[in-house]
Amino acid sequence: MSKTATAEEAVRRIGDGAIVAVNASSGLCCPDAVLAALGARFDATGSPRNLTSVHPIAAGDMFGTPGVDHIAKPGMLTKIIGGSYPSGPTKAEPPKIWQMITAGQVKAYNVPSGIVFDMLREGAAKRPGVLTKVGLQTFVDPDLEGCAMNDAARAEPLVFHREFEGEDWLYFPAIRPDVAIIRATTADERGNLSFEQEGAYLGAMELALAARNSGGLVIAQVKRVAQNGSIRPHDVRVPGILVDVVVEAPGQLQTTATDYDPAISGELIRPLHTFRPADFNVGKVIARRVAQELREGWAVNIGFGISANVPRILVEEGLHGAVTWMIEQGAVGGVPLLDFKFGCAANAEAFVASPHQFTYFQAGGFDASLLSFLEVGRDGSVNVSRLRGVPHRTAGAGGFVDITARARKIVFSGNFNAGAKMRVEDGQLVIDSEGKVAKFVDAVDQVSFSGARARELGQDVTYVTERCVIRLVEGALVVTEVAPGLDVQQDILDQAATELRVANDLKTMDACLFQPGTMALELARA
Repeated sequence: MSKTATAEEAVRRIGDGAIVAVNASSGLCCPDAVLAALGARFDATGSPRNLTSVHPIAAGDMFGTPGVDHIAKPGMLTKIIGGSYPSGPTKAEPPKIWQMITAGQVKAYNVPSGIVFDMLREGAAKRPGVLTKVGLQTFVDPDLEGCAMNDAARAEPLVFHREFEGEDWLYFPAIRPDVAIIRATTADERGNLSFEQEGAYLGAMELALAARNSGGLVIAQVKRVAQNGSIRPHDVRVPGILVDVVVEAPGQLQTTATDYDPAISGELIRPLHTFRPADFNVGKVIARRVAQELREGWAVNIGFGISANVPRILVEEGLHGAVTWMIEQGAVGGVPLLDFKFGCAANAEAFVASPHQFTYFQAGGFDASLLSFLEVGRDGSVNVSRLRGVPHRTAGAGGFVDITARARKIVFSGNFNAGAKMRVEDGQLVIDSEGKVAKFVDAVDQVSFSGARARELGQDVTYVTERCVIRLVEGALVVTEVAPGLDVQQDILDQAATELRVANDLKTMDACLFQPGTMALELARA
């Protein structure tokens, strides 16, 4: 018997007070048609009410896929646990979910994405919860903010300290969802799901297991429905025994603002010459310097921001494949994509489930991570997750805390301060006017990465900016390289709002970084 139904029929089965887990990463794998039907049902009937939504990675975006905004309605949504949230331009109207969070209309938590997946997996296995050291001494820690995003959440703590075998751990209770809403490309009539046109699996299997083992409902949105037996067993990523309802949505986007790109789903190998090199500017100078930190043969995680351009640097230098890129959504290898397609990779070597990728990250199994910063504190701590004045400008922490918890080497990148007018001319950085907002400060607004814990663990931490390279040395920020033509005191030390030390063997950054077309990047073997 076919499990297909309309979206309207499917969401009628969701009751008041349900815990609803959603598998998505912005527009990637977002079951937007089902979420739209769920929101429309509430508008028409006032039900279901008092929902809790769980999003390991953000559902929806600000660029055409509303996602969680479909259900961001007072009375309908009363609690949300998100690894990340929809984000967008400063001057744009904030998403509805952010308006609810800042108004205190919903209890909102920013829990590291990997931990949210862990909470669901523990719920699926009927275990009590997650013991982890991921998040210690960051905003995740109850001694700081305990993941709470507003006063409503602070009144209902989500994470606790627990002692186990003489050590301090963070404890997150398991999540047992009543509903899982997932998405795939194809379902057969029995509900077997394949992902051949998707750019990731994310945590579809884990969410389906958690709901099924909790006696709940699993709704799968798909692009098309096929006859039984037409999907090869090896291609089934979620078996039909876990799926209750299939909703066909032929117009679903592959990812944010992308109808379909076969290179994203690994169905086509895109020629390397089609990846456009980044324009030569200050951001490219930073990305080039970050690339110099890499070693041939490394497995390297990459995050959003300036560092996302580093794979293009290697393509431009004829070094594609010298390192293997890894992103939290699950792609391994290939070329991570930019802008609306961030979170996807073209020409990936493999796709793994996000929960498996996060297990790899949380234990520090990879060689290095390239990430961005908003602020850097005196002790090396980093804020990447909160801009208090414009909260929707950032997505929250996402997988940042999972990735940095035990990473052996981390390279943070960003402009030295905010608002400076700069250009590269004649092989030098020219600062026309200074920025008004310091990014190196005594204490960061939110601790996304703990410099103190990094010192305890012996992590190798570097901060690359357009005007200098700074390393974390015994808990202090030490300037080790300066851009050619700059004055260390005037252009660096005086522009920081905290103490920076200067290395005794201060070096000048390679002049080739500041000359378009002259860099010959060489990566030493690891």
